Amino acid sequence: MSTQPVMNTYSRLSVAFDHGQGCWLFDTDGNKYLDALSGIAVCGLGHAHPAVTTAISEQASQLIHTSNLYTITNQERLAERLTQISGMDNVFFGNSGAEANEAAIKIARKFGHTKGIEKPTIIVMEGSFHGRTMATLSATGNRSAQAGFEPLVGGFVRAPYNDVDAVKNIISNNANVVAILVEPIQGEGGIIIPADDYLNQLRDICDAHDMLLMLDEVQTGNGRTGTYFSYQQNGILPDVVTTAKGLGNGVPIGACLASGKAATVFGPGNHGSTYGGNPLCCAAALAVVNTITEEKLDQRAAELGNKIADGFRAQLGDAAYVKEIRNKGLLLAIELTEAGTELAVLSKVKGVLLNVTGGGKVVRMLPPLIMSDTEAELLVNTVSRIIKVYMADE
Repeated sequence: MSTQPVMNTYSRLSVAFDHGQGCWLFDTDGNKYLDALSGIAVCGLGHAHPAVTTAISEQASQLIHTSNLYTITNQERLAERLTQISGMDNVFFGNSGAEANEAAIKIARKFGHTKGIEKPTIIVMEGSFHGRTMATLSATGNRSAQAGFEPLVGGFVRAPYNDVDAVKNIISNNANVVAILVEPIQGEGGIIIPADDYLNQLRDICDAHDMLLMLDEVQTGNGRTGTYFSYQQNGILPDVVTTAKGLGNGVPIGACLASGKAATVFGPGNHGSTYGGNPLCCAAALAVVNTITEEKLDQRAAELGNKIADGFRAQLGDAAYVKEIRNKGLLLAIELTEAGTELAVLSKVKGVLLNVTGGGKVVRMLPPLIMSDTEAELLVNTVSRIIKVYMADE
């Protein structure tokens, strides 16, 4: 019999938080922590942001839920803002990144069926992460996450990340390919940044073969990489783009945006969500989107991310145990030559929250977009010191 009422699905750190303010979290014992993880790229505006707090409070006092059987004004407003920012045509709202990616997968499959393809196939990438529902887990390129959940969902074929020739080879040998699903930057995989023209080449391939280019921007979207969406730095427009995490600043909401031929694939009854895009979640997301755009926090992410990365290079760049320090905006990684799985615990003891991914070798930081220069300096100095001590450098 289980001894705990909550299922054992996470290896949790021994800390419980009572409240937060800006870039800081406070535990139940009154200790404070610099949050360099943002709830895994969720709280881009930090904690207790006044615009989000006001939006949630005011909307909760009026109306929380009605269902998608009726028009939802906040949903229409949010969809209009997102399409304006992204250049996409329309949006489906769910509750998470996984649900947004499920919608994308369904769009691709239905698109394939309209072309007379009985078994539509989607190219996905090694090292990717798209979610933990059965379809998104099957699309994910992480065998350890899939183990024990077979049989997986079919209809996916995998290519090495950042390898355009491999994608071309798959297409030449598989007439059922209808779409490519790819992260502009692999977040869970360890902040893996591809060649500058990688997405451009994939766009050209999809155009040449009448396929859908579908970008998973669950982690890279909402200002984190230096533009509202990461693909905007490539000057391209995808057929489908998904996002979640930072969209609601902690309120659960996901979005699947479509353009062109992908925007007309779904009709009434093809997809749905009971809670998706309800008045409360959309009110919070509207506050987030408006704050990011009005305060140009995407530009701030680009500048601050480079500053933090340069700080780490100055302190750790010559160390033999550091393989690479990389960033795109406020997606930051310090890749070590050997596993440093205990660094998340040690950092927590020293008052900084981060995590370790990429097989235990990548220290990943996803600070709030509102982080100050002083807080950024504190982050660099503290984490650098922790890594030096852990790796027995001094």
